Amino acid sequence: MSNADIQNYFLPGEKLLWLGRPKQGLMFSKKDMLQVPFSLIWGGFAVFWESMAMRQANAPLFFRLWGVPFILIGLYLIIGRFALDAFVRARTQYAVSDQRIIILREGWFSKLLTLPLQRLPALDLGQRGDGTGTISFGSDAQVGYGRRNGISAWTPALSNAPQFLGITEARETFSLIQQAQSTKPS
Repeated sequence: MSNADIQNYFLPGEKLLWLGRPKQGLMFSKKDMLQVPFSLIWGGFAVFWESMAMRQANAPLFFRLWGVPFILIGLYLIIGRFALDAFVRARTQYAVSDQRIIILREGWFSKLLTLPLQRLPALDLGQRGDGTGTISFGSDAQVGYGRRNGISAWTPALSNAPQFLGITEARETFSLIQQAQSTKPS
């Protein structure tokens, strides 16, 4: 994916102010302090259950297979969600123009989201000590998606809430967006 890809979605006369990508590779969030222990407990119990079922000499086939879906869910929660999140972020681009916020996700989970600068919901900046951070444009509820549930609760890159996830120089980008909002006529 080249940087020119997202510019294909610009309107005539629209000017690029900022172009970025989310952090690549493994990325942890504050929610992982609860999600990692939960996923290890889930996966451990599923493996324990399945191993006990397999040890039963006369156990019916249904009883022996009952734990397999729970083991697969456990594998996703322990490892798969991090791999899927990194996969999605590797195919995501962000842009700020003089008119809009643009989020382009390509691949299996393709999505194009544009938000006019003058109608952005509340901006939220979460920043780390190294300057990387996430800019959220409202919450799932504000955007009309209700609560975060399902896969997006475990895989931040698939969240329905618009966000610039894990960007470098997050504070500078946040300020740029605020400036662009104030200079554009309503």
